Amino acid sequence: MNAKILSLQSRNTVDWMDWRWQMKHRLQSVEELAEYIDFNNEKIRDIQMACDVFPMSITPYYASLINKDDPRCPIRMQCIPNPQELIEGRGDMDDPLHEDADSPVPGLTHRYPDRVLLLVTNECSMYCRHCTRKRKVGDNNRCTTEKDIDLGVEYIKAHPEIRDVLLSGGDPFILSTNHLERIIRKVKEIPHVQVIRIGTRTPVVMPQRITDELVRMLKKYHPVWINTHFNHPREFTPEAVQALARLADAGIPLGNQTVLLRGVNDCPVIIKKLSHLLVKNRVRPYYLYQCDLSRGIEHFRTPVAKGIEIMEALIGHTSGFAVPTYVVDAPGGGGKIPVLPNYQLSMTNTKTVLRNYEGVICVYEEPQNPGSGCSPTCSLCKEHIIRHEPVGLQKLFDPSNLTVSLVPEGNRRKARYTARKGEAHVYRNQKK
Repeated sequence: MNAKILSLQSRNTVDWMDWRWQMKHRLQSVEELAEYIDFNNEKIRDIQMACDVFPMSITPYYASLINKDDPRCPIRMQCIPNPQELIEGRGDMDDPLHEDADSPVPGLTHRYPDRVLLLVTNECSMYCRHCTRKRKVGDNNRCTTEKDIDLGVEYIKAHPEIRDVLLSGGDPFILSTNHLERIIRKVKEIPHVQVIRIGTRTPVVMPQRITDELVRMLKKYHPVWINTHFNHPREFTPEAVQALARLADAGIPLGNQTVLLRGVNDCPVIIKKLSHLLVKNRVRPYYLYQCDLSRGIEHFRTPVAKGIEIMEALIGHTSGFAVPTYVVDAPGGGGKIPVLPNYQLSMTNTKTVLRNYEGVICVYEEPQNPGSGCSPTCSLCKEHIIRHEPVGLQKLFDPSNLTVSLVPEGNRRKARYTARKGEAHVYRNQKK
């Protein structure tokens, strides 16, 4: 039997605890996978077909968590290719979030006014089968270069409105500590950047990467925030718990972004248990993502109603800081849209009717003299108005802005008004 596979039987060796060894010995072919899990020939052919389109990579550590006797094991479903990935869904897109369209330079997405996404690698220790960037991850023809990163850094320097930079990929933590530090240092040296965030799944799929050396390096660049990606309670192993403890003990704020996956965690009990494990380990449940419309993950998607059901089971039934924000990352680059159960039932100028998590309906009395908001002499507001033009709905709320309606691009109203203006012009000329 392959030495790589034999090593999966022992988790106490020096090699096993070395993240570089984990990277080097990833399962990347169907033959290697078949030595660890018994598949019939038909199943092997199916897995190979999916691998030919979407590459496979599984760390020995994460492979060791698979329940080989359970075909619906949540670990297995997240890492082993499935022929359903080749079925095209009605809403499938290669780039559903329009990251490429919002990319002024290669590898950088600037969608929100004050923050950007900087992709520092297209490699991961494991290729999650539900990845929204399946089109990029593991593609050797799309490798992120030093030039790409430098162009991104120069773009950030040229835009003083950017205060928050998210490093993602791929997974930034598969880079060497020295390489990652060079990138962080370049970003940190930009005066207007206040916060650096890093998105990583290594605490879940390769917790050996969270070394003392890595943590010491990160501590030098506070404030650094880390978002990780636990999807199921079974991913909380002693190794994962130790990795999170190292980061938290270093004063690094931790958040978690869970993706709602059919057959894996689309259950209120599972998500609640996951949230409790996260907060127990000093990780804030940050987002619960509705599965994106990326090509190859249709079989993972749930109805939005399932997410609402889960939120109903969380809000009021557990601590507020244990409740993630359920979001749909809008197709077409619309950004993250929070989706909540309907707790506001009705409202007038004097009363707002609400319901609570138990279904109790109550009335909130509105103030008789609501006032006009912030003081007109507020220096913070004056400075903000001078530096920032209102965006979106802010235009309608801003008393100094004369905008009375926001008309979406492509709306028939614009075409109708243009046509009617033309007709009116013709009619006036005829009258003359």
